[in-house]
Amino acid sequence: MNQDFFTTDERQAYTELEQSLFRRMGEDVSLADLEHVRTYLSRALNEGKITRNRFALNPLLLDLQTAQLVADEIGLTRSVLLGIMLSSAMLEGACTLDEVRRDFGNDVAVILHGMTRIKELYQKSASVETENFRSLLVTFAEDMRVILIMIAASVTIMRQIKDTANLEAQRQISNEAAYLYAPLAHKLGLYKLKSELEDLSLKYLEHDAYYHIKDMLNETKKSRDQYIERFIGPIDEKLTAAGLRYHMKGRTKSIHSIWQKMKKQRVDVDGVYDLFAIRIILDSPPERERADCWQVFSIVTDMYQSNPKRMRDWLTVPKSNGYESLHITVLGPEQKWVEVQIRTERMDDIAEHGLAAHWRYKGIKGAQGGIDNWLANIRAALETNDDMQMMEQFKLDLVEDEVFVFTPRGDLFKLPMGATVLDFAYAIHTKVGNRCTGARIGNRNVTLRHKLQSGDQVEILTSNNQTPKQDWLNIVTTSRARSKIRQSVKEMQAGQTTLAKELLERKMKNRKIDMHEPTLMHTIKRMGFKVVTDFYQALAQERIDVNDVLEVYQAQQRHERGEDASETRSASDFVMQDTTGPAAHAQSQDVLVIDQNLRGIDFQLARCCHPIYGDEVFGFVGSQGGIKIHRTDCPNARQMRQRSPWRVVKARWASKRGSQYSITLRIIGQDDMGIVNNITSIISKEEKMLMRSISIDSHDGLFSGHLTVVLENTDRLQQLIRKLKTIKGVKNVTRV
Repeated sequence: MNQDFFTTDERQAYTELEQSLFRRMGEDVSLADLEHVRTYLSRALNEGKITRNRFALNPLLLDLQTAQLVADEIGLTRSVLLGIMLSSAMLEGACTLDEVRRDFGNDVAVILHGMTRIKELYQKSASVETENFRSLLVTFAEDMRVILIMIAASVTIMRQIKDTANLEAQRQISNEAAYLYAPLAHKLGLYKLKSELEDLSLKYLEHDAYYHIKDMLNETKKSRDQYIERFIGPIDEKLTAAGLRYHMKGRTKSIHSIWQKMKKQRVDVDGVYDLFAIRIILDSPPERERADCWQVFSIVTDMYQSNPKRMRDWLTVPKSNGYESLHITVLGPEQKWVEVQIRTERMDDIAEHGLAAHWRYKGIKGAQGGIDNWLANIRAALETNDDMQMMEQFKLDLVEDEVFVFTPRGDLFKLPMGATVLDFAYAIHTKVGNRCTGARIGNRNVTLRHKLQSGDQVEILTSNNQTPKQDWLNIVTTSRARSKIRQSVKEMQAGQTTLAKELLERKMKNRKIDMHEPTLMHTIKRMGFKVVTDFYQALAQERIDVNDVLEVYQAQQRHERGEDASETRSASDFVMQDTTGPAAHAQSQDVLVIDQNLRGIDFQLARCCHPIYGDEVFGFVGSQGGIKIHRTDCPNARQMRQRSPWRVVKARWASKRGSQYSITLRIIGQDDMGIVNNITSIISKEEKMLMRSISIDSHDGLFSGHLTVVLENTDRLQQLIRKLKTIKGVKNVTRV
């Protein structure tokens, strides 16, 4: 290896650590493994790929110190050791996963791949101070050993940076330790590492507070030790008399724990509620563990008054991370509160060393569900001592009901699985959601409907011309997005209603027409609107023409004054017309407007597609000069437009309704008893709707048939289709 990269002290420390670790691994690591590692690291150093970190520390020495910590506190396997030693070379691009897989096997490659993904995660976001980031970190690590390595690496670097001049980097590393790795260590039961991370982070982030507490503890250490002796003396006699095998130790809470209590209780060090803690550790066989713990509980509470509010029973129901203990707080001599923790040797080992201790004991079961319990369940897998089998179940699908995505600035958001780009836009801000037109993920543009995946970095695209739509409710999955869309659409419709009302009033004023509210209400009803806001919405969206409204309004005025200009005809002049047939047109000429607002032109409704009021339509001029009205989705529409585009004229429905149209529906479903009666019953209950015919064919338990009805418009048609689909046995209803 390149000797110039190491100082003399670093070289000696590296050599000693390397030899110690490989001796510890014994036959699990071969000489070939060691030679391969040295080859990779030498190549990386010679190519200048490995450099000192921002604290001027040697990353290769840090790697071995991390491996030593993992060995002492967690437990070491060949794959973990080699993964740690190769991590610097891998993360700096000095070797590939294929090379690692070839020389060391797939298990080492899996660990390094997980570490590479975590490096990519850090590059995307600096927002480590969130539960979301912790969850995403776990999902990005392909197996749990990577998380254990990251925790150990955090402890190692925190131990080395106490004298650094790079205070900003020290603060960043300390924040990571406090908000990211200490909580993960806690969830895994690594309490010793968790306490060290918390104390060191407090030391670097709250220097004055840390040393204030430390100095106060040092000043009172002698008196504290004397008090503990007085407290445990009587307990010692009683436990010995009861024939229990045990040992006791007194301790003061960690500096970080005291600091948290000082802030919460707003007191100084000497005012912390339970500064003292006594641990009674029993040497009990497995079958006697709980009974012995409860016997000690009885002895202590007989001697000292207990605080029932401060009792914690983690014997009956252990914590999700496997922690077992019985905690009580009692009033000792001098009226001082003392916490007493009662546990066995096995429980204490697990409390101190977490996973590594659990590896040595059997029978602890973790609960299912949630990321906390998921982490706890890893202990059961660790008992197998088979790395490949152990980690196979802990791949990327760890948080199945959530996805984690980033903004371009690295802010992290948690959304439910299946969330879309539009959900994400509304999660950022309502204004962003309202203006959203799509997104850019990576180097590609995606639509509002695109479903997000964990790790996506999403740039929302917006436009000032974009407005929320009612059908957006079918795109989003989050309740926040739904409520914001409904609110925005409602506000937008209210604004449109105001503008439409102002437009109508302005037109009336320009044409010197008096505005009379009752007359307007009758006009709105006459035009087929039951709700006033629906009328103004139609006017705002130009589904009805303001000039048509004024015509109907003036007609209503004449009617109210008794000035109807309709000509009186004798009965002999009256000819009843077919108002339902497809050829009906004379009575409905004022229902359609042809081309440039032309009225009174002879037309027929085409038999091929049977258009009705509300359909999108166009006119086609026949060879004899007449016009036939077709739906825009008519089967013949494309052919007519291609062959004779000069014969196609615009057509739209005018505001006047009242005509009836014949329409045929195709119905398919299961041939249940009474299906025809159910269909006809629904139609008979519909106002102003007639059934012309119904024909049903049944075959092999299924039926298909055609139903012809007479109705007013497409709104009534859609209502009918929806009701027919609710009939038991009906599978599909389509317009012919």
